[in-house]
Amino acid sequence: MRDIAHFVNGQALVGTSGRFGDVFNPNTGEVQARVQFATDAELDAAVQAAAKAQIGWAATNPQRRARVMFEFKRLIERDMNSLAEILSSEHGKVIADSKGDIQRGLEVIEFACGIPHILKGEYTEGAGPGIDIYSMRQPLGVVAGITPFNFPAMIPMWMFGIAIAVGNSFILKPSEKDPTVPVKLAELMMEAGAPEGVLNVIHGDKSAVDAILNHPDIKAVSFVGSSDIAHYVYQTGTANGKRVQAMGGAKNHGIVLPDADMDQVVKDISGAAFGSAGERCMALPVVVPVGKHTADDLRERMVAEIATLKVGVSTDADAHYGPVVSAAHRNKIADYIRLGQEEGAELVVDGRDFALQGYEKGFFIGPSLFDGVKVGMKTYQEEIFGPVLQIVRAETLEDAMALPSQHQYGNGVAIFTRNGRAAREFASRVNVGMVGINVPIPVPVAYHTFGGWKRSAFGDTNQHGVEGVKFYTKVKTVTARWPEGDVGDSSFVIPTMK
Repeated sequence: MRDIAHFVNGQALVGTSGRFGDVFNPNTGEVQARVQFATDAELDAAVQAAAKAQIGWAATNPQRRARVMFEFKRLIERDMNSLAEILSSEHGKVIADSKGDIQRGLEVIEFACGIPHILKGEYTEGAGPGIDIYSMRQPLGVVAGITPFNFPAMIPMWMFGIAIAVGNSFILKPSEKDPTVPVKLAELMMEAGAPEGVLNVIHGDKSAVDAILNHPDIKAVSFVGSSDIAHYVYQTGTANGKRVQAMGGAKNHGIVLPDADMDQVVKDISGAAFGSAGERCMALPVVVPVGKHTADDLRERMVAEIATLKVGVSTDADAHYGPVVSAAHRNKIADYIRLGQEEGAELVVDGRDFALQGYEKGFFIGPSLFDGVKVGMKTYQEEIFGPVLQIVRAETLEDAMALPSQHQYGNGVAIFTRNGRAAREFASRVNVGMVGINVPIPVPVAYHTFGGWKRSAFGDTNQHGVEGVKFYTKVKTVTARWPEGDVGDSSFVIPTMK
């Protein structure tokens, strides 16, 4: 059986812990590889290699760092098909979704290619008599990222692309469920010309996370995962003096007003709720139609739309989505569906009995639809992270707006309407970090920034864009005055009021 090793200082590092995680093929349910779990000593070796590499890398001028990013982008595009196939074989998402995963990560790499311009500081001439002031952004040193299973290419690139471009070195701890693509990305970064040790990959479970959070030479940690763990990462990391951004869970709502284009709404919600088997923090698992007529119409249309969805293996080009990542996760989704029934919601479409002929051991689950979901239900309050859509009916726009605004999560929200005034008012007032107007999955492009509110994010700085540059750098401000005459006869005196 294939063993997946760590990647440290530009080469594979075989682990010595004797601890492994199984890597499944979600289509067949079979174990296809084992991933080695790191010891604290192996993490430390990665940190030491990163610290050594970072000195020279930070001294490399921004143009040359940008050239590495340009070459990395070219190599990813060259290997797009093979990377997508590997990603799908470990995650379960269909090939088209895997390519989208990689492409959205590449968009941040494209942003990082412009790092010479982005790193330009500020300058004030004549701030005082003969005094100029300027600022510069400098890298933090060794930084780390802890990434989830659902986007094994995109989220690592969101993190290390900017971190490395600004002059840091990086320790990546990807999900143990689908770890091969992150290693491939590190290998391609070396092929692109980055020095050995600039990008390292360490595998593991909670012990590896704790080792990262407690390591004194790691200056910052970026995390994406569930909210409880995000909170833990934020508290532990900041207690150890680290800069931390920790992105958590979500329960995104789609508000449908009576004037919305219902044909488009149904297509949008279907893709947003069921695409990638719902395993996306920006999925749209809750739809809120305003008014009884809107709700009844939407329900009827959604039932018909769900009947057209094809669940298939990852390599099936006609499949809308594939299996979920593991048997445990499939069972968790099924438990939520059972709980929804027990709580009193109406299960309109039940996907639990879905089976794919020839792949009966795969981790498949069909699309499900609930109606009559209430705010107090556990299945509404918590993130299901699967192909389950819940209808929560509202009488007015105010009632509908209150649902995402008062929910514990505040990652994304969407409104579907032709009314510009209503959309503008909604976008301004809703208590959520990312808003879509007739856009079901409002993930900002790479030169903007990604981040939710409330229990969807811990920390003050968002992912990628200029916010990402701020997170991975520190500002140094210089106040300069050049004396007249012989330098040896001059002294610097801090100006005082007279």
